[in-house]
Amino acid sequence: MMYMPDAIKATIDIMQADPEKIKIHTSYNLTAFSFSAKDLEENVRKYIPELKCTYAPDFRQKIADSRPASLDDSAAQKDRGWKADYDLDAMSQDMIENLRKRLS
Repeated sequence: MMYMPDAIKATIDIMQADPEKIKIHTSYNLTAFSFSAKDLEENVRKYIPELKCTYAPDFRQKIADSRPASLDDSAAQKDRGWKADYDLDAMSQDMIENLRKRLS
């Protein structure tokens, strides 16, 4: 999972990068964080204790499960200093804050 602000930051960073520091000219893997539906529920409940949550596995989950559990983004870290700003907690806080603004 990568929260959209991190994806935007990564895109801008690569467009503004010093060409001398770009060692890979095809693509860089980028990673941020992983979580389960239960992890997300528990995290959001820290901010919204009254949360009632139900969910069921999506039929496409088998496709997701067939992919590697993680990607190697060490080249992006080394060449570009890549590091995501958001983890599960920071993403949850930001989403809740922005949703509250929009819904109030």
